[in-house]
Amino acid sequence: MFEEDAMGVQQISIGMNKMITPLKNVCLALSAACLALMMFLTALDVGLRYIFNSPIPGALEVVEYMMAVIVPFALTVTAYEKAHIGVELILERFPTHFQSYVACITRLMVISLYVLITWQSFLNIFEQRDSGMTSAVLLIPNYPFVASLAVAFALLSVITLLHFFEDLSEVISQWIHS
Repeated sequence: MFEEDAMGVQQISIGMNKMITPLKNVCLALSAACLALMMFLTALDVGLRYIFNSPIPGALEVVEYMMAVIVPFALTVTAYEKAHIGVELILERFPTHFQSYVACITRLMVISLYVLITWQSFLNIFEQRDSGMTSAVLLIPNYPFVASLAVAFALLSVITLLHFFEDLSEVISQWIHS
C-alpha cells in the first residue's frame, strides 16, 4: 500500500517539476536581464554624472523598480535549485528519518507563510492601483512591481509544495524500508 502511495507522490513531483521548470527559467531570464540593465544603467548614470555633469533623470527610480523584479524572481530560482544557505547545528545530529519528518513539517509551515504573502501581495496590487501611486520623477505606477512580487511568491509557494512532495516521498519510502 505504501509503495503505491510513494509512486503516486513521485508522479505528482514529476508532473509539478515539468510545469515549474519553464516558469523558473522565465524567472531566471527576467532577473538576469533586469540585473544586466540595472548594471548598464547605473554605469551610464555614473559616467554621465562625472564626465558631463548630467545624470540620467529617474535612473535611481528605475533601478529601484528593477530590484523589485530581481529579488523575488531570483528567490524563486534559488528555492527551486535548493541553493539557499542553511545552518544545521542541531538537526544533523538526529537520524535521517527524523530529519525527513522535520523537513515535511517545516515545508508545510513555509508554504502557509508564502501563501499568506502571495494573498496579501495580490490585495496590495489593487490598493496600489486604486491609490494611483507613482514614482516621483518618471511617474511610473507602483502596482506592476507589486504584481511581480505576488507572482514570484505564488511560484515560490508551488516550488515549496514540490519540495514538500519530494520530502513526503522520502518519508514514505523510509516507512516502506523500515
